[in-house]
Order: sequence, then C-alpha cells, then structure tokens
Amino acid sequence: MSLADGVRGDLKLTGLHKRYPNGFVAVQSLDLVIPQGSFFALLGPSGCGKTTTLRMVAGLEDVTKGSIHIGDQEITHAKPYKRPVNTVFQNYALFPHLTIAENVSFGPKRRGIKDPKDSVKEILALTELTEQASKKPTQLSGGQQQRVALARALINRPDVLLLDEPLGALDLKLRRAMQVELKRIQEEVGLTFVHVTHDQEEAMTMADTVAVMNEGRIEQLGAPYELYTNPHTTFVANFLGRTNLIKGTVVGREGSGADEVVKVDMYGTVASIKASRVHTDAKEGWIGIRPEKVLIQPEGTSIDAPGASLPGAVVTDVSYIGVSTDYTIRMPWGQEITCFEQNTGRRGGLIPVGTKVDVSWRPEFAFLLDSAQDAEAGIVEED
Repeated sequence: MSLADGVRGDLKLTGLHKRYPNGFVAVQSLDLVIPQGSFFALLGPSGCGKTTTLRMVAGLEDVTKGSIHIGDQEITHAKPYKRPVNTVFQNYALFPHLTIAENVSFGPKRRGIKDPKDSVKEILALTELTEQASKKPTQLSGGQQQRVALARALINRPDVLLLDEPLGALDLKLRRAMQVELKRIQEEVGLTFVHVTHDQEEAMTMADTVAVMNEGRIEQLGAPYELYTNPHTTFVANFLGRTNLIKGTVVGREGSGADEVVKVDMYGTVASIKASRVHTDAKEGWIGIRPEKVLIQPEGTSIDAPGASLPGAVVTDVSYIGVSTDYTIRMPWGQEITCFEQNTGRRGGLIPVGTKVDVSWRPEFAFLLDSAQDAEAGIVEED
C-alpha cells in the first residue's frame, strides 16, 4: 500500500527562525531538507527547539524569519488546515463518544467524502485495528489508541506526517513494540514522517536520518550509525549514549588519503586516530572512545587490540547487569573512564575491584573533538 501518490516533494526549511515576544530565541537560522518518503527524527533535550520547529511546519507557531516548502509549494504562512500536513500528538485527542471506525472516518467526512468506508477499512487493516473498529477509545490499550491516532492522520493522505513525542505516554515495553510498528507503517505507506523525540533509542531505532538539535540549532545530521560512531561535537557524543573523553595533544600525521591518521599524545602514550574521524584543527583535543569499544585485561596479559596499550589502570567499580558488565577504571593520571564488556562467558568471571589492568581499543573506533568544547555537554542525568 502507498499513500504517497502525488506527493509534492521534499520538505525544505530555509533560514527558519523563531523568536518569542519575550526575546527568547527557540530556533536559529535552521536550514534543513527532509527527503520525500523518508523517516526523519528531530532529536534533542527539552527546550532545544525541536517541537517549536515541528509546530512551525504544522502552522501552529508563526515563523519569525525564513520559509517552509513542500516541493515547490510554500506553506510558511498558510493556515494549518490548508497545509498538506497532519500531526500526531502525545495525547491522542480521540473522540471518546465515537467508535474507532467513526474516529478514523471523521477527517474524510469533514472534507466532504460521504462514504469513506473502503478507505477506513484499508487504514484499519494497515494499523492492525480491524477487530477494534466498533469499540470506543476507552476500551483500547494505550498502544491501540496510539494506532487510532495514527490511522486518523494517515487517512487524510498528508504529504508529511508530523509525530510529536507520540510514544511518550506508553510504558517501555509497549513503546519499543510501537517503534517497530511505526517504522513498518512508514515503509508501507511511503509518506514522509518527521518524528520529534528526546529519546535517543527511539530516534535511532526508527529514523533513516537523525538531526541532533541543541539550543535552536542542528549540531549534527546523519544516519544513526554515523552519528553514534563518529560524533562531531562533545554534545552529540554525550547525548547519544555515553562516551569517554580524554585530553590529548596532536603531535603529527602519517599516511595520506583514506589511510591518513593523526597522532595524539595522551598522557605519554601516542594514539592513532583516522583523519576522517578528527573534527578539530586545534593542537589540543578530546580523544573520544565509546565504553563498549574499551578493552581491559589484568595487568601483563595480552589484549585483543592493535592499538596502543595503556598500563597502570585500576578497576574502581564493577556493575554486573546481565548482558554486560560495566567497569569503572581509574587511569594513571587520575581520570575515571568506563568500559562496557559483553558477558559472552569468554572471561569466565568478573574482574574484581582493585585489580590492576591494561586498557586499549582499536584505533578505528576513536574520534577527536575540539578541546574548547565542554566535556560535560549533552550529558543526560539518568532517573
């Protein structure tokens, strides 16, 4: 099934700016092209401007400066109901007195379609709600109500479907199930989905492309894998999972082209970082390495990594969480870093607190960021 026939084209935001009367700037000179038919996520913490951006596209917030186009059609100042856009909110806003079928048929009937029965049947089948058609919203689970809200938006055949934290009210297990469902539905209908969320896993699970927003700007844009493995700023590195940032000094370069590496002195040990993963021209930088890429072994035993080995570290904390063990390791210069080790059974047990260990990682997994950036930027406090 495809609802995308006659879609006008890419969603284009050009120089988009939102300033409120009190002087607060929510969105700053945003330039963005969202390809037709893609699943796109705007990801960031509360107050970063992602929901304001979505509301400007929907026509629910006025644009201070800039323009919004879908294909060749400008919709910057169009009334919300005249835009080829529909929005699914966190609160589903269903009509409690209507059946599910009546809720879904409300939009087409309002547009003058007298008998949308076939379209309703098709959308209910797509969203796996056929057996719920005659029920009222209060008789459905949260996940089913979310599907109804989605079906009600999809039946209007919008060029762009906007999703504003649509899974925020669901529990964790149901939220993960709905992530898979939303992606399946998007692929089937072929419409452009723009999904706003603060949940990193949610964005990375569903979206083809993720824009990480911070203070009204896009910090980095790309596929989830690229953003996670090769972040360009400390904010992105910290906001998308956890990372270890270690101060280093650039001491030289070797090779050329794809084989070029930057040599960085890290408290007396020289590490190699691929030039394509170096995001600063400064002499000083933050060497970044994800905890699951850190390898440790009791002092003097071999480590399965070709990179530089850092001796003299000590395990200061061990947290066994089933699928993996989280080790906190104090490095010789006093900094504590984290290692996530998958529990494959290969080690045969845990490394006790107080054990002296050697630390290493494969050089292709490291990245180098600007040392002028805050090493704490983007860190989200866990509940």
